[in-house]
Amino acid sequence: MDPGAQTISQYIDILAAMILVTAFLIVSSRSLTFYVRLFSLQSFFLAAVALLVAIGYGEMHILTAAILTIVVKVVAIPIVLNKITDAIKVRKEIDFTINVTVSLLICGGLVIVADSVAQPILSAQTGDTLGVSRVLPASIAMIMIGLFIMVARKKAVTQLIGLMTMENGLFLSGLAITYGMPMIVEVGIFFDILMATLILGVFMFRINRTFESISMDTLRSLRH
Repeated sequence: MDPGAQTISQYIDILAAMILVTAFLIVSSRSLTFYVRLFSLQSFFLAAVALLVAIGYGEMHILTAAILTIVVKVVAIPIVLNKITDAIKVRKEIDFTINVTVSLLICGGLVIVADSVAQPILSAQTGDTLGVSRVLPASIAMIMIGLFIMVARKKAVTQLIGLMTMENGLFLSGLAITYGMPMIVEVGIFFDILMATLILGVFMFRINRTFESISMDTLRSLRH
């Protein structure tokens, strides 16, 4: 690997670590507003990774994904989520299915599991692809932590953040394994994410007006 590519690889490693840190901060926080800001920051770091891959490895189609990440995930979705939290007047996650300390320990275990899963794949990588592939453990950990957030948190807004954290992990794993997906697929995914956020936002607002709660426990009780 030439020195330039090695430097870019080091920057990508740092950004992947920062992306993973934002996921841990989401798990440790109670503020819905802070969740949204952390998701926006996480997506910004992800866009920076995509930009480095585009510039450093000549995969210029990834540049479109980087721009879309900034427009959709860093700007548009946080604006929508902030308007939702303002409309429903819910600022904090009070009741956890699993408390913060145990949640952080579980997420630490998920990182170890992700690393063990990724190692066989990394051992088969050679040459220039290894520079990006090293972020694969972080991407797998992001997917599992996003799923954990959806399971361990009760507010619908937080579960939506968990779902989008999973999607960020999937996008990072796509960069690590194949330098991203075809552009038409990436554009379609970003459009679907934005539309899903808008639709779920309307649903959450209507549910909160009707039942004065967006707790999933309250919604589940309606089945009985």
